[in-house]
Amino acid sequence: MIARGLDPAPIVDHIVELAREQRAAVREVSRSELDAAARTEAPQGVVAVADPLPEVGVADLVQAPAAGSTAGRDGGRAGTPFLLALDGITDPGNFGAVLRTAECAGVTGVVLPGHRSARITPTVAKAAAGAVEHLQFAVVPGIPSALRTLSKHDVWTVGLDAAGPRPLHELDLASEAVALVLGSEGRGLSRLVAQRCDVLASIPLRGMLGSLNVAAAAAVACFEISRRR
Repeated sequence: MIARGLDPAPIVDHIVELAREQRAAVREVSRSELDAAARTEAPQGVVAVADPLPEVGVADLVQAPAAGSTAGRDGGRAGTPFLLALDGITDPGNFGAVLRTAECAGVTGVVLPGHRSARITPTVAKAAAGAVEHLQFAVVPGIPSALRTLSKHDVWTVGLDAAGPRPLHELDLASEAVALVLGSEGRGLSRLVAQRCDVLASIPLRGMLGSLNVAAAAAVACFEISRRR
């Protein structure tokens, strides 16, 4: 849907061209109709209606990344899963930023809890800037049981914890299938999730504050793992 009366803009022309190449219907609507259809603020005159994101099982995430995924680009390792498990992130802005970082760092799949966590809403999708279209998602009843499943599939689980005994940059992550586990804002990893991780690692801090925002911590950790792989 394109808002009627938009000022000429090359990006809008490009969107229309891409849509027609994909045989997606394009129609002009009033601004009020477009705003009513949008689920985020400031849709900028364009709204697309898409199918729901597919969900997969945790075991499916362990399989070799699908053709066309980001695995194997700079910092990735084709055929070796690099997963992210999120233990209760509730802020949509943080969640979207984490997903955007994850996709850019070569993460191949994300494990999400079904309860007490942000879900993939339009606000999250917008903050993720397209990353939700390139990641696989497994929604699980609980992260502890998902970590047990990953361990059975020889995936090394690394919990990020401010009090973790091992600095993240000292871990050997050259060839292992790995899942980085991030806790929620404020409380971090839950006790049971921390117990289920194979190792707890920390990001060394040099300032007076004791922790990073979860989105910032995700950026540091994802790219450190990507670098070492």
